[in-house]
Amino acid sequence: MSSFKEYFNKVSKNEFYKKWLKDAWPYITGAILLSLFQIVTLATTGNPWGVSGVFANWGAWIYEAVGGSVDKWYYFSSDGAQATLNNGFLNDPGTMRNLGIIFGALLATLLASQFKFKKIKSKKQVFAAVLGGLLMGYGARIAYGCNIGALFSGIASLSLSGWVFGVAMFFGAIVGSKLLVKFFM
Repeated sequence: MSSFKEYFNKVSKNEFYKKWLKDAWPYITGAILLSLFQIVTLATTGNPWGVSGVFANWGAWIYEAVGGSVDKWYYFSSDGAQATLNNGFLNDPGTMRNLGIIFGALLATLLASQFKFKKIKSKKQVFAAVLGGLLMGYGARIAYGCNIGALFSGIASLSLSGWVFGVAMFFGAIVGSKLLVKFFM
């Protein structure tokens, strides 16, 4: 046990560890990496990067696993959607990206020693988090994309809709933050 502590203390003082894993990266580095990931995604899958549409597929796979059928649902009625569902969970590039984002974020948090369980401050905070998550998920589906698919991929694909989404998201964030402070903080 003491050798593990000694090793961890030695690693935590290492400049490489501090610079690349512990300290926050500059925003420009994040922007460049996101742009590179967008290019790789578009080149390898033929589709721009998207996150929330994959969650709809996950819901369909879960629903089908418990005996339901989504074949007659409008959202899943296209040949492309049916092909995605028939290929399965592990053969879906979007699923692999989303799992990579989830586990990559967890790994980054653990490596930066930032993972913590926080005490829930109030029921109001839980209500705000659940309501906000549901509204964001619903909004992402009716807008055919979240900030990644509708904004980032839209702009990268030279689509006017990406810029419109960006302006609306900017003003929505202002209104949302004011409502959050007024009713939930």
